This record gives sequence, C-alpha cells and structure tokens, in this order.
Amino acid sequence: MFKPLRGMRDLPPEEMAKRLRVFEVFRKVAESYGYQPFEAPSMESWELLTLKSGEDVARQIYCFKDKGGRDVGLRFDLTIGLARYVASRRDLPLPFKRYSVGKVWRYERPSAGRRLREFYQADVDVVGSSSPLSDAEVISVAVECLRRLGLKDLRVRVNDRRILEGFMELSGAPRVVSLDVFRAIDKLDRIGVEGVKQELLKLSLSEGQVERLMDLISLRGDPDEVLPELERTLKGIEVGVEGCRALRELVEYAGYMGIRDIMTVDASLARGLDYYTGPIFEVHVVGEEDVGSVAGGGRYDTLVELCGGRPTPATGISLGVERIVLVMERRGLFEGLGSAVDVYVAPVGEGVGKALEASRMLREAGLRVYVDLMGRKLSRQLEQASKLGARAVVIVGPREAERGVVALRDMEQGVQREVAVENLVEEVLSIVQPPRRRGPSS
Repeated sequence: MFKPLRGMRDLPPEEMAKRLRVFEVFRKVAESYGYQPFEAPSMESWELLTLKSGEDVARQIYCFKDKGGRDVGLRFDLTIGLARYVASRRDLPLPFKRYSVGKVWRYERPSAGRRLREFYQADVDVVGSSSPLSDAEVISVAVECLRRLGLKDLRVRVNDRRILEGFMELSGAPRVVSLDVFRAIDKLDRIGVEGVKQELLKLSLSEGQVERLMDLISLRGDPDEVLPELERTLKGIEVGVEGCRALRELVEYAGYMGIRDIMTVDASLARGLDYYTGPIFEVHVVGEEDVGSVAGGGRYDTLVELCGGRPTPATGISLGVERIVLVMERRGLFEGLGSAVDVYVAPVGEGVGKALEASRMLREAGLRVYVDLMGRKLSRQLEQASKLGARAVVIVGPREAERGVVALRDMEQGVQREVAVENLVEEVLSIVQPPRRRGPSS
C-alpha cells in the first residue's frame, strides 16, 4: 500500500478546514490593508533559487533536472518568485503590495514547529518602498491576522542586519564571513550559546572575537532601553547607526499601529536567509516557545536587482501556517469550526428529480447542499448527514412530491415536520442561520 513520502502528509477535510480558516482570515486582513493577490510558479530555476538563499537553505531545496535537462527546483519560500517577477516588469506600478498563500518545500529534519517538508506559507510584501513604515505595516498585518485567529498573547522581536554588521566591525571579525556568522547566530534558539560559540570558532574567529560578539548580541528588551544602548555601542560605525535609525522609526510607527507594546528589540535575532539587508522581525506566541516563530521576515533591498531588475527596495513577512494551526489546535481554537455542509437532501424512492430541484433552490439561496448519490435507505442517509454535521435534512419522497411538500428535519433538535416546497428555503434558513461562521470572529 502506498503512503505519502516522509515529511509529506494528506490533508483530509477536517484538517484542510483548519487551514482554510487561516487562509480566509489572512486574505481578509491583507485586503483590508490594500494588498493584492499574486501567485508565482512553484518551480523555478536552480540558479534563481540559490541566488541569495544561503548554504543551509540551498541544501534543503528539492532540486532535479527537468526533461529538458535544465537544473530546476521547488520553491523554498514565496519571496524569490516575487523578486523575479518584479525584476521582469519594469512597467509595474510601485509600491506593489501583494499577498500570497501557497505551498513551499524544504528537505529538512522534521521538528515540533516544522514537522513537514511540504507546508503552507502566507506572505505579505511591499515592493518599492524603502521606508520603515513598510516594515511596520507588514508586521501589523501579521499581528492582526494572528489576533483575529484568537492568538492574543504575542511577542514581536525586531533587529536590523546592519546592527549585526556593526557588531562584526566592533569585534574585529572579518567581513568576509559575515553571512556565515549570521547563520550561526540564527541557530541560537536551537543549539544554545555554547553551540553558537563552537560554530563561530569553526569560522576561524578568535576566542576574543567570539566572546565580544556573544556579549554584543545579548542586548535585548524594551526598545526605549535597548535602542539607546545600541546607539551608544555603535557610535561612529555608520552601518550600525543606520540600523538603529531604521529600528527607531519602525518602533515609532508600530506605536501608531497599536503593536508597540508587544515589541522587543533583540540583538541576537539574525534570520537565516542571506538576502536580508535591513530590519528583520519574528512573531512568537507567548507560552508556545517550542514551536518557534509563527511569522517572520525582513527587508531585502537587493534581491530584485540580483534577479536582473533595477535597484528596488522591498520588505515582507511570512506566516507559518502549519505552526499557527499547531498552536490553535493546542488552544482549542478550532472547536467551533463546524461542518462544510448546511443541508443534506435525501431522495427516497422515485423522489430524485424533485430532490435535485430542491437542492438547486437551496444552493441559489447561498446554502451548502449535499445530495445523496448512492440511492441508500433513508436510515443510512440520516447517518451520513449526522457524520457530515448537516444542521438540516430535506427528505424528498414520491408521495410528498405529489402533494408539493417535503419533510424537513432539524438534526440538532431532532424535530421533523412537513413544509411546502415554495417555503422550503425560508424554513431551512430558520434552522441553519445565523450562519455558523466557525472559530473566532474574522
């Protein structure tokens, strides 16, 4: 018997419904901020995928030769395809604010927060604006989406890659290994302080340089306390000063957006992808630290140019749908998810034609209607309706059809009555409405 490949999984209706719930809320929030839908191919050239992914991510890409002998791979995130598209569209009005939901693939060891090698992400990006206001806005979109899904206790960590570059200069570490150092620091939550130190020593940094770096990245806390300390520490180092200036603006805008109080400046935040150039950020659910971040992103001002386009600033954030679903499951936030079926129409005997007419009427009224296709006995149909979670069952038999009536059963109350066909829609709506929109308010 065939099974899904390791790291892949089937998503039966009850599981897919959870993800659709996340997608629905994400889409509504993104569109409320003026973002437009955009989708890029799931397969890109190997050259493009490895352009600025970093060694660790490059090793995780599903790569192969297509039937034309070209080196290709499955996308590891939703950003690289966007950058390629923008690079090829010189007529694109800027800023371009897009949202996207899709699957990505990474061949990595499954963990609590990332159990799969194929998983969904949901992204918002702003292309064409260099203002920290853009960074603040994509963070705000992510936070609002998570809050609407019922995840209220959030923490946003922010940093800037230029601050880390300033630390490199302060420590005396060679700039040539900067990206390797950032990748090592990015593993801090997974391998701990001593693990990061060992990684840095492997890069031929001296013990003094390693200790200095570890001391510098230990700064974290409220922006009002940490930013002045970072500015004093990086005084005279222009790249670091620029990073502090951008973070200060970002935090100021976050205050107007109502997310300043959950924001922490964390000098150890590095993010693993090589294409980040400025502010970087992650969103965590307090109490779910083993899951890791549920959203993360940053500024990537050089990626469009690397893809062959004009110099174009850009920033974005990605929501890890599987991690969000995992946390929501733990917190019981799917308990009211409900059924995908409002009404079950049960033909009995020769009542199939009238049952189909009734089904059409109900669908035209906006109801989700399931019709038996098996010619089963009524008792079996009622069992199926119960399993599907239908609130109402419309029973259509030949005798009832002759009299212009149907039997309507309220599955929740266990009450059944005859109703005239011309009143069917109104009577069904009285049972299934107000609409049972599942989960927290969207």
